[in-house]
Amino acid sequence: MSRVAVVGGGLAGITAAIDLAEAGLDVVLLEARPRLGGAASSYQRGQMTIDNGQHVILRCCEAYRGLLARLGVTGQVAFQDRFDVTVLGPGGPARLRRSGLPSPLHMTGALTRYRLLPLADRLAVGRAALAMRFLDQADPALDEQRLGDWLAARGQGELARRRLWDLFIVSALNIAGDDASLALAATVIKTALLGAKDAADIGVATVPLGDLHGRATAEVLAGLGAQVRMGAKVSQVRRAGGGGFELDLTRSDSAQADDDDDPLVEGSDSPERAGEILPVDSVVLAVPAAQAARLAAGAGVSAAARWDGLGASPIVNVHVIYDRQVTDLPFVAAVDSPVQWVFDKTRIAGLNSGQYLAVSLSAADEFLTVPAAQLREQFIPELERLFPAASHAQVTDYFVTRERRATFRQAPGCGVLRPGAATSVPGLALAGSWTDTGWPDTMEGAVRSGHTAAQQLIGELAATTPGDRTRSEVAS
Repeated sequence: MSRVAVVGGGLAGITAAIDLAEAGLDVVLLEARPRLGGAASSYQRGQMTIDNGQHVILRCCEAYRGLLARLGVTGQVAFQDRFDVTVLGPGGPARLRRSGLPSPLHMTGALTRYRLLPLADRLAVGRAALAMRFLDQADPALDEQRLGDWLAARGQGELARRRLWDLFIVSALNIAGDDASLALAATVIKTALLGAKDAADIGVATVPLGDLHGRATAEVLAGLGAQVRMGAKVSQVRRAGGGGFELDLTRSDSAQADDDDDPLVEGSDSPERAGEILPVDSVVLAVPAAQAARLAAGAGVSAAARWDGLGASPIVNVHVIYDRQVTDLPFVAAVDSPVQWVFDKTRIAGLNSGQYLAVSLSAADEFLTVPAAQLREQFIPELERLFPAASHAQVTDYFVTRERRATFRQAPGCGVLRPGAATSVPGLALAGSWTDTGWPDTMEGAVRSGHTAAQQLIGELAATTPGDRTRSEVAS
């Protein structure tokens, strides 16, 4: 039976491991951290369970929803009846809520009533959105253009770009809206907002991400006979003399401490013990671009160094726990504010009293190195301005988490740097939301990449096996 090592236990690695195990292959999933889920996982802080990041799900994310179904956790995600977002801005809140009309008319009423823009700007937004429907996001020329330039050329001024377009682009692409790749921005807008009328309906997990992804995955893989090894860091991948690969493993004695500023978002800083050499027939590298480039280069993959050119964009989360409820909104966006999105995480985190709000800051370069105390001085008063009830509440806990390399930098020119699943070395495939999935760096992209990597290896095995056999026969 062919043995496959999947390096990385994020959503891409989880997906690839399940697909490969279902095809009858002998799978070992290697994860350096003490938990599965990657950027969509959880950690403990006292009695609370804290999600690494604030992730939402859209109905158009079919591959990711398929993974949830395979894990048996679909019921642990709650979707809106229809897309509905409250936006806090100058003069009070506004609301973006779709109608039941067919696309693209389903967003017309929401845009018409969006009081944070003058009527003339709302009409201009509609014309620009309709123009975007005719863009072909697969056109390489679009990847060379800045979204801001394209919008400005179609009558989208500073106010419209900051108060409307940025609501969706900054959080979806983790980059300043003007600087985003037009190709990726078009994918977001056309798929979610201009696609099927329910495509942008928002879903949120009702349990910690660690339960949604990690525990369920461990159970599914165990049922498939796959091996999951936590705390197993792959330091090198090389081709073996007689074919196949050898992986050098080291093992951390303990996970990086879950401290106030940097819970497990950078990998383990713990002392490492010399591990072992793991022989396998095939490998899926389901790790971030920089790590994949280093490991793939060691295995002889040509052009791996190019992947470093994708760069990285950070996300910072400001966590505030109040002694009482200060808002009844499950999540809310803000404009003309350092606050971007705020999520009520009280129940999910297991907080029994008070209210826990998580402020999610995408494209957070300006906040990345700011001390937590200084961020508190900025964000606590701003939350009191946005939620007046907070001014009468006491802050009982406060901390900041930082994901320094949360996504690749989704700027013009990134498309040509994203590799496919296949590499120049047979038996070595790539997975990860940074690969060429046709989607931005999202959970949906990660799952799609895992499927593609698994299909690549299964196809290679079939091509090198004589006769016409089923996938299970090929694996045996």
